[in-house]
Amino acid sequence: MFYISNLCININISSMKNRSIIATQKDYNVEKITKIAIAKGDGIGPEIMKATLKIMKAAGAKIETETIDVGEQVYLSGNSAGITDSAWDAISRNKIILKAPITTPQGKGYKSLNVTLRKSLGLFANVRPVTALHPFVKTNFPTMDIVVIRENEEDLYAGIEHRQTEDVVQCLKLITRPGCEKIVRYAFEYARAYNRKKVTCMIKDNIMKLTDGLFHTVFKEIALEYPEIESNSQIIDIAAAKVATVPENYDVIVTSNLYGDIISDIIAEIGGSVGMAGSANIGKNVAMFEAIHGSAPDIAGKKIANPSGLLNAAVMMLAHIGQPKVADRIKNAWLATLEAGIHTADVYQESVSSKKVTTEEFADAIIERLDSNPFKFPVSNLSKGSGTITIPEYKRKNSVKKLVGVDVFIDWKGNNPEAIGNNLSEIKSHNLKLKMITNRGVKVFPNGLKETYCTDHWRCRFVAQNAEIKTTEPHYETVEYEQVIALLSKLHQNDFDLIKTENLYEFDGIRGFSLGQGE
Repeated sequence: MFYISNLCININISSMKNRSIIATQKDYNVEKITKIAIAKGDGIGPEIMKATLKIMKAAGAKIETETIDVGEQVYLSGNSAGITDSAWDAISRNKIILKAPITTPQGKGYKSLNVTLRKSLGLFANVRPVTALHPFVKTNFPTMDIVVIRENEEDLYAGIEHRQTEDVVQCLKLITRPGCEKIVRYAFEYARAYNRKKVTCMIKDNIMKLTDGLFHTVFKEIALEYPEIESNSQIIDIAAAKVATVPENYDVIVTSNLYGDIISDIIAEIGGSVGMAGSANIGKNVAMFEAIHGSAPDIAGKKIANPSGLLNAAVMMLAHIGQPKVADRIKNAWLATLEAGIHTADVYQESVSSKKVTTEEFADAIIERLDSNPFKFPVSNLSKGSGTITIPEYKRKNSVKKLVGVDVFIDWKGNNPEAIGNNLSEIKSHNLKLKMITNRGVKVFPNGLKETYCTDHWRCRFVAQNAEIKTTEPHYETVEYEQVIALLSKLHQNDFDLIKTENLYEFDGIRGFSLGQGE
């Protein structure tokens, strides 16, 4: 797909608007055999990997594979990460991974291997192109052509969760400025490189004003540097509805991790089938290519799985490692096979299909057409043109950080906010006072509504005694850290069960924490 060196991404660019990722390492020696790590996966993984490798070999791909052990059996052997040390070593040597879908056992604390690989290897960009294959793959949107560019390392997928009380668990949503800058700039650079006209940012900053607000702020800042590209932003809920009903209005979509996961599957599904789409995960030193569908254990071993998603991922991989001509050969043969009506069961339609085939038969049909081009679909031209996408190194801006209070989270089994509020108000500690209490984010003290349901998880905000001035934006006095420590000690002495604290800061005089709902 593309190669990153010092965050300078070199790509091949066709003169036409391409329907897949078409990038490669600049001046790469295409005669050189490239070693890649192969993960055969679980469920249907081994079947579609076998078909994909067979097609690549027949097409003349100059690769040498090294199989790595990851997935369900590794999990069940007692390895909670789902990947062996030898697999990590192979990835470190090869830098390129082609991975079939794997199964993460439910429960028992198993961590998602996909998330582990993306974060551990710094694969910051997940790129999922989806193009309609009408009428050979059924869709209501025959002209859709969308690329989803998803931040791949942070957000709720950081996986930082805690059980804090009998009733309450939490998951931390982490959004960073460097993460936002990398993915947003990549989206605009991608649009420029591929002659796409619009980038849409999807966020929920009407509710999550700080986390999603940061993503939106960075998007607006960077969009100013690309005046030739139309940019707009949409709230994720209405955006998901619109992308499912009028996908032709979208071109490039950039969004955070969770939203991107959901949106890309919606787009793949309305494009015809999740099983047809490939995915690329790109980092500075390592790249991983995979299908976006799951391991489908219910059809494993039945020889009916569609290898198209993994094959499209392999096409991206071949372009990335400097073999775009082989990638073109495979992509065009695949398109020609679809046009010939030779389809696996998941996309077979009597009205347009000529033959229902097994996984192996579908692979053989593609191999038979390796020197053919499609008639109705645009011909793949990954090997034409050149250009660069540059992602600069992050430069942190210094700001003045001031401690102005603390949120103390308390496990308290009562259900009367006035009772806990009055008790906490009586505690005097180094000029700190209770400002408010929220329960599940809603202000319940002072002057809460009796209808608000309260659980055993109370956020109690303490600020300086003379902190608040009655203006549109409250004024907060500086608090010393020792005051916070003394407060916590005083609360503990009074038998309050402290489960968590969050210091409250201003940055350059701007509040760095949210108000309570109703505050």
